[in-house]
Amino acid sequence: MARRNLNDLLAFVTVAREGSFTRAGAVLGVSQSALSQAIKALEERLEIRLLTRTTRSVSPTPAGERLLHAIGNRFDEIESELDALTELRDKPAGSVRITTGDHVLRTILLPKLLPVMHRYPDVRIEFDVSYGFRDIVADRFDAGVRLGESIDKDMIAMPISPKLRMAAVASPAYFERHPVPKVPADLQRHNCINIRFPSGGVYVWEFERRGREVNVRVEGQAIFNTSPHIVLAALDGLGIAFLPEEEFAPHIEEGRLVRVLQDWCPPFAGYHLYYPSRRQHSPAFSLVVDALRM
Repeated sequence: MARRNLNDLLAFVTVAREGSFTRAGAVLGVSQSALSQAIKALEERLEIRLLTRTTRSVSPTPAGERLLHAIGNRFDEIESELDALTELRDKPAGSVRITTGDHVLRTILLPKLLPVMHRYPDVRIEFDVSYGFRDIVADRFDAGVRLGESIDKDMIAMPISPKLRMAAVASPAYFERHPVPKVPADLQRHNCINIRFPSGGVYVWEFERRGREVNVRVEGQAIFNTSPHIVLAALDGLGIAFLPEEEFAPHIEEGRLVRVLQDWCPPFAGYHLYYPSRRQHSPAFSLVVDALRM
Protein backbone atom coordinates (compact mmCIF):
# COMPACT_ATOMS: atom_id res chain seq x y z
CA MET A 1 0.00 0.00 0.00
CA ALA A 2 1.43 3.37 -1.03
CA ARG A 3 2.11 5.90 1.72
CA ARG A 4 -0.14 8.94 1.73
CA ASN A 5 1.28 12.42 1.39
CA LEU A 6 0.77 14.17 4.74
CA ASN A 7 1.23 17.69 3.39
CA ASP A 8 -2.45 18.06 2.57
CA LEU A 9 -3.42 16.85 6.06
CA LEU A 10 -1.12 19.45 7.59
CA ALA A 11 -2.67 22.06 5.33
CA PHE A 12 -6.15 21.04 6.48
CA VAL A 13 -5.24 21.16 10.19
CA THR A 14 -3.66 24.60 9.84
CA VAL A 15 -6.58 26.08 7.86
CA ALA A 16 -9.13 24.61 10.27
CA ARG A 17 -7.32 26.02 13.29
CA GLU A 18 -6.62 29.44 11.77
CA GLY A 19 -10.10 29.77 10.23
CA SER A 20 -8.52 31.45 7.24
CA PHE A 21 -6.62 30.40 4.12
CA THR A 22 -4.65 33.64 4.26
CA ARG A 23 -3.48 33.20 7.86
CA ALA A 24 -2.78 29.49 7.33
CA GLY A 25 -0.71 30.33 4.26
CA ALA A 26 1.36 32.75 6.33
CA VAL A 27 1.95 30.08 8.99
CA LEU A 28 2.99 27.44 6.46
CA GLY A 29 4.77 29.76 4.09
CA VAL A 30 2.67 28.83 1.04
CA SER A 31 0.20 30.71 -1.11
CA GLN A 32 -3.55 30.79 -0.51
CA SER A 33 -4.17 29.15 -3.87
CA ALA A 34 -1.76 26.31 -3.09
CA LEU A 35 -3.59 25.66 0.18
CA SER A 36 -6.95 25.71 -1.56
CA GLN A 37 -5.76 23.16 -4.13
CA ALA A 38 -4.36 20.92 -1.36
CA ILE A 39 -7.63 20.94 0.57
CA LYS A 40 -9.61 20.29 -2.61
CA ALA A 41 -7.39 17.32 -3.49
CA LEU A 42 -7.80 15.91 0.05
CA GLU A 43 -11.61 16.24 -0.08
CA GLU A 44 -11.71 14.55 -3.47
CA ARG A 45 -9.54 11.70 -2.26
CA LEU A 46 -11.67 11.17 0.86
CA GLU A 47 -14.88 11.89 -1.08
CA ILE A 48 -16.23 14.10 1.69
CA ARG A 49 -16.30 17.84 2.38
CA LEU A 50 -14.08 18.90 5.24
CA LEU A 51 -14.37 22.69 5.28
CA THR A 52 -17.26 25.10 4.91
CA ARG A 53 -16.14 28.22 3.09
CA THR A 54 -17.90 31.60 3.22
CA THR A 55 -16.76 35.01 2.11
CA ARG A 56 -15.85 35.87 5.70
CA SER A 57 -14.65 32.64 7.31
CA VAL A 58 -13.67 29.03 6.96
CA SER A 59 -14.84 26.40 9.43
CA PRO A 60 -14.70 22.59 9.56
CA THR A 61 -17.74 20.49 8.70
CA PRO A 62 -18.73 17.70 11.15
CA ALA A 63 -16.49 15.35 9.19
CA GLY A 64 -13.74 17.98 9.29
CA GLU A 65 -14.17 18.37 13.07
CA ARG A 66 -13.77 14.62 13.49
CA LEU A 67 -10.62 14.56 11.36
CA LEU A 68 -9.19 17.59 13.14
CA HIS A 69 -9.79 15.96 16.52
CA ALA A 70 -8.20 12.70 15.34
CA ILE A 71 -5.00 14.05 13.79
CA GLY A 72 -4.48 17.57 15.13
CA ASN A 73 -2.77 16.43 18.32
CA ARG A 74 -0.60 14.02 16.35
CA PHE A 75 0.94 16.90 14.43
CA ASP A 76 1.48 18.71 17.74
CA GLU A 77 3.31 15.64 19.07
CA ILE A 78 5.48 15.50 15.97
CA GLU A 79 6.39 19.17 16.36
CA SER A 80 7.20 18.58 20.02
CA GLU A 81 9.51 15.67 19.21
CA LEU A 82 11.26 17.68 16.51
CA ASP A 83 11.81 20.49 19.00
CA ALA A 84 13.21 17.96 21.48
CA LEU A 85 15.63 16.64 18.85
CA THR A 86 16.80 20.17 18.15
CA GLU A 87 17.36 20.65 21.87
CA LEU A 88 19.42 17.45 21.99
CA ARG A 89 21.56 18.84 19.20
CA ASP A 90 22.24 21.97 21.22
CA LYS A 91 22.27 20.39 24.71
CA PRO A 92 24.59 17.38 24.97
CA ALA A 93 22.76 14.27 26.15
CA GLY A 94 22.69 10.57 25.47
CA SER A 95 25.00 7.56 25.73
CA VAL A 96 28.52 6.93 24.45
CA ARG A 97 29.97 3.39 24.59
CA ILE A 98 33.76 2.96 24.58
CA THR A 99 35.78 -0.25 24.70
CA THR A 100 39.24 0.14 26.18
CA GLY A 101 41.96 -1.38 28.34
CA ASP A 102 42.10 -0.99 32.10
CA HIS A 103 45.29 1.07 32.30
CA VAL A 104 44.35 3.63 29.65
CA LEU A 105 40.93 3.89 31.28
CA ARG A 106 42.49 4.79 34.62
CA THR A 107 45.25 7.07 33.36
CA ILE A 108 43.74 8.85 30.36
CA LEU A 109 40.00 8.37 29.87
CA LEU A 110 38.69 8.88 33.39
CA PRO A 111 40.83 11.94 34.22
CA LYS A 112 39.66 13.64 31.04
CA LEU A 113 36.05 12.45 30.88
CA LEU A 114 34.91 12.67 34.52
CA PRO A 115 34.84 16.50 34.33
CA VAL A 116 32.63 16.21 31.22
CA MET A 117 30.23 13.92 33.06
CA HIS A 118 30.06 16.29 36.03
CA ARG A 119 29.33 19.25 33.77
CA TYR A 120 26.79 17.47 31.58
CA PRO A 121 24.69 15.13 33.77
CA ASP A 122 22.60 13.97 30.80
CA VAL A 123 25.68 12.49 29.11
CA ARG A 124 26.21 8.81 30.00
CA ILE A 125 29.48 7.04 29.16
CA GLU A 126 29.76 3.26 29.29
CA PHE A 127 33.29 1.85 29.56
CA ASP A 128 33.91 -1.72 28.45
CA VAL A 129 37.26 -3.03 29.71
CA SER A 130 38.59 -5.52 27.20
CA TYR A 131 42.03 -6.54 25.99
CA GLY A 132 40.72 -8.10 22.79
CA PHE A 133 40.32 -6.52 19.39
CA ARG A 134 36.60 -5.79 19.61
CA ASP A 135 34.63 -5.09 16.43
CA ILE A 136 33.16 -1.78 17.53
CA VAL A 137 30.63 -1.70 14.68
CA ALA A 138 29.32 -5.24 15.23
CA ASP A 139 29.37 -4.84 19.02
CA ARG A 140 27.62 -1.45 18.82
CA PHE A 141 30.34 0.64 20.43
CA ASP A 142 30.72 4.29 19.53
CA ALA A 143 34.50 4.16 19.83
CA GLY A 144 37.43 2.13 21.04
CA VAL A 145 40.95 2.76 22.30
CA ARG A 146 43.94 0.89 20.87
CA LEU A 147 47.59 1.41 20.12
CA GLY A 148 47.82 3.40 16.90
CA GLU A 149 49.64 0.73 14.89
CA SER A 150 46.83 -1.82 15.41
CA ILE A 151 43.89 0.23 14.12
CA ASP A 152 42.15 -0.68 10.87
CA LYS A 153 42.69 1.76 7.99
CA ASP A 154 38.96 2.37 7.49
CA MET A 155 38.63 3.92 10.95
CA ILE A 156 39.17 7.49 12.03
CA ALA A 157 42.01 7.43 14.57
CA MET A 158 42.88 10.30 16.92
CA PRO A 159 45.93 10.18 19.23
CA ILE A 160 45.04 10.58 22.90
CA SER A 161 48.48 9.92 24.38
CA PRO A 162 52.12 10.67 23.52
CA LYS A 163 54.25 7.97 21.91
CA LEU A 164 54.90 4.98 24.14
CA ARG A 165 57.83 2.67 24.84
CA MET A 166 57.79 -0.86 26.14
CA ALA A 167 59.74 -1.66 29.29
CA ALA A 168 61.23 -4.94 30.52
CA VAL A 169 61.48 -4.83 34.31
CA ALA A 170 61.99 -6.97 37.38
CA SER A 171 62.47 -6.35 41.08
CA PRO A 172 65.94 -5.82 42.61
CA ALA A 173 65.39 -9.03 44.55
CA TYR A 174 64.91 -10.98 41.32
CA PHE A 175 68.16 -9.66 39.85
CA GLU A 176 70.01 -10.62 43.05
CA ARG A 177 69.23 -14.22 42.09
CA HIS A 178 69.50 -13.96 38.28
CA PRO A 179 71.89 -12.22 35.84
CA VAL A 180 70.69 -9.07 34.09
CA PRO A 181 69.79 -9.83 30.42
CA LYS A 182 72.02 -8.04 27.94
CA VAL A 183 70.14 -8.88 24.71
CA PRO A 184 66.53 -10.04 24.11
CA ALA A 185 67.62 -13.65 23.51
CA ASP A 186 68.80 -13.80 27.15
CA LEU A 187 65.15 -13.65 28.24
CA GLN A 188 64.72 -17.29 27.25
CA ARG A 189 66.80 -18.22 30.31
CA HIS A 190 64.62 -16.13 32.64
CA ASN A 191 61.31 -16.57 34.40
CA CYS A 192 59.05 -14.14 32.46
CA ILE A 193 55.61 -12.93 33.45
CA ASN A 194 53.41 -12.86 30.36
CA ILE A 195 49.94 -11.89 29.16
CA ARG A 196 47.39 -14.01 27.33
CA PHE A 197 45.13 -12.27 24.83
CA PRO A 198 41.37 -12.97 24.60
CA SER A 199 42.11 -14.73 21.30
CA GLY A 200 43.98 -17.36 23.31
CA GLY A 201 47.48 -16.50 22.13
CA VAL A 202 50.32 -15.62 24.48
CA TYR A 203 52.23 -12.42 23.77
CA VAL A 204 55.49 -12.79 21.84
CA TRP A 205 57.77 -10.03 23.14
CA GLU A 206 58.88 -7.59 20.43
CA PHE A 207 62.15 -5.66 20.47
CA GLU A 208 63.98 -3.44 17.99
CA ARG A 209 67.36 -1.70 17.82
CA ARG A 210 68.87 0.16 14.87
CA GLY A 211 66.26 -1.24 12.52
CA ARG A 212 66.79 -4.82 13.65
CA GLU A 213 63.62 -6.49 14.96
CA VAL A 214 63.77 -9.40 17.40
CA ASN A 215 60.78 -11.41 18.63
CA VAL A 216 61.21 -13.62 21.70
CA ARG A 217 58.90 -16.40 22.90
CA VAL A 218 59.38 -16.29 26.65
CA GLU A 219 58.51 -18.84 29.33
CA GLY A 220 57.50 -18.37 32.96
CA GLN A 221 55.44 -19.48 35.91
CA ALA A 222 52.67 -16.91 35.57
CA ILE A 223 50.43 -15.80 32.71
CA PHE A 224 47.71 -13.21 33.28
CA ASN A 225 45.07 -11.57 31.11
CA THR A 226 45.25 -8.14 32.77
CA SER A 227 48.22 -5.84 33.23
CA PRO A 228 47.74 -4.86 36.92
CA HIS A 229 48.37 -8.46 37.99
CA ILE A 230 51.56 -8.56 35.90
CA VAL A 231 52.83 -5.45 37.70
CA LEU A 232 52.07 -6.98 41.10
CA ALA A 233 53.84 -10.22 40.18
CA ALA A 234 56.92 -8.28 39.06
CA LEU A 235 56.95 -6.28 42.29
CA ASP A 236 56.79 -9.55 44.20
CA GLY A 237 60.00 -10.75 42.51
CA LEU A 238 58.44 -13.51 40.41
CA GLY A 239 60.25 -12.61 37.20
CA ILE A 240 60.69 -10.17 34.32
CA ALA A 241 57.60 -8.36 33.00
CA PHE A 242 57.13 -6.52 29.71
CA LEU A 243 54.48 -3.80 29.33
CA PRO A 244 54.24 -0.14 28.24
CA GLU A 245 56.64 1.79 30.48
CA GLU A 246 53.88 3.94 31.95
CA GLU A 247 52.50 0.82 33.69
CA PHE A 248 55.73 0.59 35.70
CA ALA A 249 56.72 4.28 35.86
CA PRO A 250 56.21 5.04 39.60
CA HIS A 251 57.81 1.75 40.62
CA ILE A 252 60.87 2.38 38.42
CA GLU A 253 61.24 5.93 39.76
CA GLU A 254 61.11 4.72 43.37
CA GLY A 255 63.46 1.78 42.79
CA ARG A 256 60.96 -1.02 43.34
CA LEU A 257 61.54 -2.21 39.77
CA VAL A 258 64.69 -2.20 37.65
CA ARG A 259 64.51 -1.61 33.91
CA VAL A 260 66.59 -3.68 31.47
CA LEU A 261 67.08 -3.84 27.67
CA GLN A 262 66.07 -0.17 27.43
CA ASP A 263 68.02 0.37 24.19
CA TRP A 264 65.90 -2.38 22.57
CA CYS A 265 62.63 -0.53 23.24
CA PRO A 266 62.14 2.37 20.78
CA PRO A 267 59.09 4.66 20.87
CA PHE A 268 55.97 3.67 18.95
CA ALA A 269 52.53 5.12 18.23
CA GLY A 270 50.62 5.62 21.48
CA TYR A 271 46.96 5.18 22.35
CA HIS A 272 44.38 6.35 19.84
CA LEU A 273 40.63 6.80 20.02
CA TYR A 274 39.17 5.19 16.91
CA TYR A 275 35.66 5.22 15.49
CA PRO A 276 33.84 4.75 12.17
CA SER A 277 33.62 7.64 9.77
CA ARG A 278 30.31 9.49 10.10
CA ARG A 279 29.04 12.76 8.77
CA GLN A 280 27.36 13.82 12.00
CA HIS A 281 28.07 12.76 15.56
CA SER A 282 25.83 13.25 18.57
CA PRO A 283 26.69 16.23 20.80
CA ALA A 284 27.61 13.76 23.55
CA PHE A 285 30.11 11.95 21.33
CA SER A 286 31.56 15.24 20.11
CA LEU A 287 32.14 16.23 23.75
CA VAL A 288 34.04 13.00 24.35
CA VAL A 289 36.22 13.53 21.28
CA ASP A 290 36.99 17.14 22.22
CA ALA A 291 37.84 16.18 25.80
CA LEU A 292 40.30 13.49 24.70
CA ARG A 293 41.92 15.52 21.94
CA MET A 294 45.59 16.29 22.65
